[in-house]
Amino acid sequence: MTGSYKSGFVNIFGAPNAGKSTLLNLLLGERLVIISPKVQTTRHRILGILSEPTYQIVFSDTPGIIEPKYKLHQKMMLQVKSALEDADVAILMHDITQPIEEFEIIANSLKLKVPALLLLNKTDTVKDKSTIEGIIKQFKEKYPTWEVLAISARKQTNTDKIMPLVLKALPEGMPFYPEDSISDRNERFFVAEMVREQIFALYDEEIPYHTAVLIQSFEEKTTLNVIKADIIVSRETQKMILLGKGGSMIKQLGINARKVMEEFLQKKVHLELFVKVRPKWRDNENYLREYGYNS
Repeated sequence: MTGSYKSGFVNIFGAPNAGKSTLLNLLLGERLVIISPKVQTTRHRILGILSEPTYQIVFSDTPGIIEPKYKLHQKMMLQVKSALEDADVAILMHDITQPIEEFEIIANSLKLKVPALLLLNKTDTVKDKSTIEGIIKQFKEKYPTWEVLAISARKQTNTDKIMPLVLKALPEGMPFYPEDSISDRNERFFVAEMVREQIFALYDEEIPYHTAVLIQSFEEKTTLNVIKADIIVSRETQKMILLGKGGSMIKQLGINARKVMEEFLQKKVHLELFVKVRPKWRDNENYLREYGYNS
């Protein structure tokens, strides 16, 4: 391996729903993390590994930065903190339609000491080009040492300019992971996240925020994977909503989740879903640990 090989941790920060997960999937060319138009979809720090002949980038999607209301939220923010500590390059994302003052609160809380790339996302929602130019100018004046780029992750506008800027800031070094690795997470984690993503897509209001998904068994057979998962909710009424009339909603959830799992695993899936009530699980240390929130 030559001395010009580069490697490092490139961690993505921003407010909830700024487009971090959409960006990570785009940069990896792989649908690795779940996305939803609802806020606070990402609860875990997820590493996505991109290996090329001359570099390895370990991207990291982090939960949206919020004021914690539950122990669950506190654990989410601890994951943001750990991402700050090992970052070689920081990507900050901001919804271009939101005020600069909102971004300043987040930027100040991060106290970055590494090269930063600020992506002003969702330009597809702004009609006037001169408005975008004015906002870019405002951010460049405020953060003169940062690279600033206006993009649309959803429409892939200007996104081809991101990687050259990241590579310019990336330090030289050896790879951290084998070149065929795509993440530090296992398949069980991803299939649980796929169930959660479909809950966000199918149910309204508070239901997605009160649910956790726990894979009870993941059995690999020759022709298919047999997966059994518990969906945890806080109240009996939420269980009734999840199940739907005559079990219609849970059946649809199973169909939707199975479809994305089969795409991801490249294998047939037999999926069984069970709904369990665990009152106040978001504030219970033991439950949080059991459901994978270990930080």
